[in-house]
Amino acid sequence: MLLLALAGPAWGQLGGGRGAGLPLGEPGAALFPALDALQRQGEAEGWLVHGQSTFVEQGHAAFHSPYRGANSMQPRAMQRNTFSADLILGRRLWEGAELVVNPQVIRGFGLSGTRGAAAFPNGEAFRVGSEVPAAFVPRVFMRQTIGLGGGVVAQDADPLRFAGSVDARRITVTAGKFAVFDVFDDNRYAHDPRGQFLNWAFVSAGAFDWVNDAKGFTNGLAVELDVPGWGLRAGGFQVARRINSLSLDPQPGRGHQLVVQADRFFEIAGRAGAVRLIGGYSRTRSSQWDALVAGDIEATLLQPEGRYAAKRMAALNLEQELAAGVGVFARLSWNDGRTQQWMYTEMDRAASAGLVLDGALWGRGLADLHSGGDTVGLAANLAGISAPHQRFLAAGGTGFITGDGRLRYRHELAVEAYYDRHISYGLHAALNAQVIANPAYNGDRGPIALLGLRLRSAF
Repeated sequence: MLLLALAGPAWGQLGGGRGAGLPLGEPGAALFPALDALQRQGEAEGWLVHGQSTFVEQGHAAFHSPYRGANSMQPRAMQRNTFSADLILGRRLWEGAELVVNPQVIRGFGLSGTRGAAAFPNGEAFRVGSEVPAAFVPRVFMRQTIGLGGGVVAQDADPLRFAGSVDARRITVTAGKFAVFDVFDDNRYAHDPRGQFLNWAFVSAGAFDWVNDAKGFTNGLAVELDVPGWGLRAGGFQVARRINSLSLDPQPGRGHQLVVQADRFFEIAGRAGAVRLIGGYSRTRSSQWDALVAGDIEATLLQPEGRYAAKRMAALNLEQELAAGVGVFARLSWNDGRTQQWMYTEMDRAASAGLVLDGALWGRGLADLHSGGDTVGLAANLAGISAPHQRFLAAGGTGFITGDGRLRYRHELAVEAYYDRHISYGLHAALNAQVIANPAYNGDRGPIALLGLRLRSAF
């Protein structure tokens, strides 16, 4: 089950966005050319079939911990692993219309039950783990692309999309069950825990309370307008019914998240870059931090049934190619810090930046290997929380990922480096190292040093 290197092209994160996919490579370069040819022929006839598997082994040594609470990362030496396998099935329905279904199998756990650090080190770890493989269907959606002319451009490599060309000016409507990251906060250098940085802080803007259930998906509608050099995206989605729950709020008119993103694409000295400005508004059954501190923080963290609280969020996302094979990225994110984070992770302010080098610089690049060469990445994220949030944790409160029973507040710093090595067509292995200082904003704990291994295959 671990390695599905059956054929054809390697691809980026499932839902990692258009910039995360890897080039398809030349026909005949696959491990099994006949199967690769069959896959390509099926796509030409309106059938989309892709698959992937990702295994992550991760562990840390013992670290300093004079006390711990319900959500603390355990200080003893520990290792955990996760596994995911996906099958992407798509069908063209009529001009510009596609139906996509994504069955998935997952198993495993994040370290300490996926708790203890806001910048959690494994983007493949769900908060709902299992000892045995568990199957579910995270995506079932329809997509309609409406061409508006302006010439044609190549479709970005993406396992959730048919290959080929599209109008440079177009409207895309996606409706159904999918991940908000399938549309928003894309970044060519940091958006893909299956092929890039593993830490949650580099998958997306950490202080933006991205809508999802406990496995990372939701129901919603997204509309995108793309024209040369610009993009505008907007969407409305169901929020989790309870804090970090698998169930979604059955009253989307009252509990929902609205997201708007404006993109600007450009070149500096012939090198591609992009800036994305994102705004968000959530209504959930969350409580204000100060109200929780004033009341019984051991009681339920839910608002009484029928009461909703708002959260406002913003993020800035940048990417820039500096030279051939050298790229940088940065994200800044913020939320108002008055109410609980409900779905993604627990940051109120976050700044991340990093550098990515392509293997072409040392003879291990795309041209040499067809299906995606080696890459090296180095990044850091600095996160903080609001004063009310600090008071809540200091009083012994717990969120869904942080809470040590007390708090000596410090900003949380996460640093990550990886080397992703091409092994064969559609097959990669990566070594990963991370350090998290002041985990869960607590200067009394850590730092935590982590090592990881990722094996990934795709067709």
